[in-house]
Amino acid sequence: MTKPVHILVGTMTGTAQLVADELEGFLKKRGIAVDVELMDDLRAEVFAKDGLFLICSSTFGQGDVPDNARALFNDLKEKKPQLAHVRYGVVALGDRTYSETFCRGGLQFDNLLQSLGAKRIGEALICDASSGNLAEDVALDWIGGWLEEAMPHLRSAA
Repeated sequence: MTKPVHILVGTMTGTAQLVADELEGFLKKRGIAVDVELMDDLRAEVFAKDGLFLICSSTFGQGDVPDNARALFNDLKEKKPQLAHVRYGVVALGDRTYSETFCRGGLQFDNLLQSLGAKRIGEALICDASSGNLAEDVALDWIGGWLEEAMPHLRSAA
């Protein structure tokens, strides 16, 4: 029995949602319970759930988190919960032609979670919209390695 994976989605145009849906399918085929949630109504308390987290976030404007992720991001900054129990991965979407703000939406979540004591599993996935590769394909290439690193944390203590 494994713990679930919670995929939290910050998106403006739906690309991060497409990526999350592909990752959900990959994980479910391997017998892992998964839930995908848009960040719209989420607050810091979401990290009290048992399991691992995947932050799947696009970048908006001047390197900001997407509009639907702003409330969660700000709630974490304001409440500063202790997240030492949290293990997570990051899928950051952006466009390298905006070099100064490239993938900063997802990377801001990564930095904030680490500052609150959470531990990232593996390297953050950086998806470049200008690369010519579909973000969901790049994510599917990445998730197998992430899952391998995550498995010790996914196994239930039962």
